[in-house]
Amino acid sequence: MNTAQQAFEHRRSYYSISNTSPISDDKLIEILTSIIKNTPSGYNSQSTRMILLLDKSHLRFWEIVKGILKEKMAGRPFERTEKKINDFAAGYGTVLFFEDQDIVKSMQEKFPNYADNFTIWSQHTAAMHQYATWVLLEDTGFGASLQHYHPIIDDAVAKEWNIPNTWKLTAQMPFGTPTAEPGEKTFEPVEDRFKIFR
Repeated sequence: MNTAQQAFEHRRSYYSISNTSPISDDKLIEILTSIIKNTPSGYNSQSTRMILLLDKSHLRFWEIVKGILKEKMAGRPFERTEKKINDFAAGYGTVLFFEDQDIVKSMQEKFPNYADNFTIWSQHTAAMHQYATWVLLEDTGFGASLQHYHPIIDDAVAKEWNIPNTWKLTAQMPFGTPTAEPGEKTFEPVEDRFKIFR
């Protein structure tokens, strides 16, 4: 287990992953349960929803994505996209992230003076859950990446797993044991991005 700072620093996008796991499924579920329970949200709205896809469901998800993309890209080269999707499918699992729009709406009604902000705060909440998941999965030995194939997959995903129509898909995170190092990460000058005043 790394320190929090070390965990932040080694979080990367891993695209080459295998269908093995460095931890038990019980431990994986414990980690994700802790994230959904303890990650903050605006006004404690707790609007984020997460679905863990393993085994056949994980493979089925990427079959759906590939099928929809192939149809959308008809007449254009598909090999590169297909390889990318197959690389995600080669992983151990996928976490789907949603925001429950019923919760957002109820908060807008409860606090009308801040109604316009709750959609933004919902996005903040979603991002915090995604980042927490990314960091903690990698801290246990997984490699992961954050993907965004919505909204073109939304209807098919909702139908396949009977997802409530108030749940809005915000991201997908395939993960597995890394089989290759990620590419080199570049940084913009810190002094352009971080100011200190005393």
